[in-house]
Amino acid sequence: MWKDIEVRSRRHVEIIDVTDRVAAACRNLDARDGLVVVICKHTTAGVCVNEGDPKLHQDLERWLESIAPTDREYAHNAVDDNAEAHLRSILLGHNATIPLAEGSLSLGQWQRILFVELDGPRTRELQVGLMPVAG
Repeated sequence: MWKDIEVRSRRHVEIIDVTDRVAAACRNLDARDGLVVVICKHTTAGVCVNEGDPKLHQDLERWLESIAPTDREYAHNAVDDNAEAHLRSILLGHNATIPLAEGSLSLGQWQRILFVELDGPRTRELQVGLMPVAG
């Protein structure tokens, strides 16, 4: 069982909270219990679970820039001019797994599911799936 979620970014690097959309997709899957898998189907974006604080998002953007600066010369830039986005995506990863208990995402008090755009603005696609667990 899979549902697609469309995510539209407006900036080159942007962190978008998709928690509510993932929860809605789970309801559309008519799911109660299992493991929810959120997959980012792109090599210049990522998905992670962390706090939804905008100041933390600013820190994350600065940290990613410090690790893979935009203005550095990369071999891949001869092909696409977005090597830093690919490298940043490797750090973030392309999936997150969240328990689903009695129809609700089992996240900690401050945890949110974050889509991280690294080469926008673009329209992207996340896949949300459920792996049922035996009760």
